[in-house]
Amino acid sequence: MHIHILGICGTFMGGLAALAREVGHTVTGCDVNVYPPMSDRVRALGIELIEGFDADQLSLKPDLFVIGNVVTRGNPLMEAILDAGLPYTSGPQWLAEHVLQGRHVLAVAGTHGKTSTTSMLAWMLDHADLKPGFLVGGVPLNFGVSARLGTGPFVIEADEYDTAFFDKRSKFLHYRPRTAVLNNLEYDHADIFDDLAAIERQFHHLVRTVPARGRLVVNAREESLQRVLAMGCWSEVTRFGARKEEPGALRARGEPHAFDVLRGSLKIGRVEWSLLGEHNQLNALAAIAAAEHAGVAPEVAAKALARFENVRRRLELRGQAGGVKVYDDFAHHPTAIRTTVNGLRRKVGTQRILAVFEPRSNTMKLGAMKAQLPWSLEEADLAFCHSGGLSWDAVQALAPMGAQAVVSDKIDELVERVVAAARPGDHVLCMSNGGFGGIHAKLLDAFAMRQ
Repeated sequence: MHIHILGICGTFMGGLAALAREVGHTVTGCDVNVYPPMSDRVRALGIELIEGFDADQLSLKPDLFVIGNVVTRGNPLMEAILDAGLPYTSGPQWLAEHVLQGRHVLAVAGTHGKTSTTSMLAWMLDHADLKPGFLVGGVPLNFGVSARLGTGPFVIEADEYDTAFFDKRSKFLHYRPRTAVLNNLEYDHADIFDDLAAIERQFHHLVRTVPARGRLVVNAREESLQRVLAMGCWSEVTRFGARKEEPGALRARGEPHAFDVLRGSLKIGRVEWSLLGEHNQLNALAAIAAAEHAGVAPEVAAKALARFENVRRRLELRGQAGGVKVYDDFAHHPTAIRTTVNGLRRKVGTQRILAVFEPRSNTMKLGAMKAQLPWSLEEADLAFCHSGGLSWDAVQALAPMGAQAVVSDKIDELVERVVAAARPGDHVLCMSNGGFGGIHAKLLDAFAMRQ
């Protein structure tokens, strides 16, 4: 089969393309954001990559068009497909029908930590020689690729964002998991959800798809998830993260980098690894509980984490110059920003942290959570905000931080301000769900020049 993928340079659609090639299909694709590293990865798979959405791509005559959720009505190629009455489907639907059917699917859902937890889980199953397949919204360093077909269980990052312009259900409703992780749940995606209750309803639709012999792995600390389960639950539930002993639930005893895994009062594993932060400790508990349902003993799963290398752009050290370390992280939601800064704080102690961030997600661009930004940055010594493209006043939103916060709508000016403020021994933490204008390299170059 020849499939042509619209929006192929997105992380999800790029991973889907890799899986389609591995299955044996002929794959071509197009996008407007054709630039490295995703463009290089796609072309390395032997996939013809076309820039733009011109209607003349119909001449490729694929058997099926697979439509990414970046494609909207008015897109010239999509309009041509509709006018010609040609077959098309969404990425999640294609994945469900051509890859996931008949396999033990383990889906990781939640506002935060999906990519890290999915990567941990895939690594645990791989460590146990279960030969898992996976599709992750990032690049797990243990594998070096974001997707693999595998022959055993399939682990997938399960996004609540809508499927396509013609299918407004959450993506994860297509996956029909036997094991579903509900990692956490906060308000996000203000461009498509009116409130938290609307997202909770989508999560409950996911719960409805898990079989009676399946397992729901649920964060015990999240009231929103308790409301989801209260709508109805037909599967086994394993809770994790309880702050005190709870029968059957998994919890941690010790620091995030070295802790015992307890079920009730019984120690069932020990994790010693390089990751930081309580959020990663909770991610690990969730992955251990999910891996157990696929047949991996908790002790084995916990030991696998000693060799877990995390995911690119998760508190990733990009370099050091002039005595200053520069990190890259995908954090963009206020809660994720706060937990990322806290994770670095736990590592560096009293050394200074300069948080550099851009509110780039659709939710943040709309200003839905701007009031939470000062709270999210409390543990940073200084904060630098890139305000380009915002429809709201970042200076006003960050006013409670006083002189601790700096705002600029230009990347180069922001770099100058960071470099002027930074001292040897400082840690510069850059946070964005995009490329951030190459700010990491610009900072490292500037620090190197002043040595």
